[in-house]
Amino acid sequence: MIGDLDDEVLEALLETIPIEFSVLNANDEVLAWNKNKTRIFKRPETVVGRNVKKCHPEKSLDKVETIISEMKEGKRDKARFWIDLELPDYEEKQKVMIEYYALRDKSGKYIGCLEASQNISDLQKLTGQQRLLD
Repeated sequence: MIGDLDDEVLEALLETIPIEFSVLNANDEVLAWNKNKTRIFKRPETVVGRNVKKCHPEKSLDKVETIISEMKEGKRDKARFWIDLELPDYEEKQKVMIEYYALRDKSGKYIGCLEASQNISDLQKLTGQQRLLD
């Protein structure tokens, strides 16, 4: 990263970006997440430090484990998929994109994983263009 952000600015940035994320360490333990009050995939604070295997539904766990395993082995750096979900405050199912990114140190060693989720239903409806301040 170029530049330096103080803790207050960094926290505001992480709560403002339009993506919710979770961060795992190299041992598959949950380190942190943002948007705790507005998350699509809600979780209690007691999840911090817990193994990611205890945080996913049984039906998707094997796929999550495969993605992370392939990242550790260097076979993959990211995975992207999308699902239709019923979310509070919406009458229709919403399209949610979920992405996994390998976190690597400067030498390329796997040090963890970033899981990012975003409701993309409104993005899918974009057409034409809207210029700045239009």
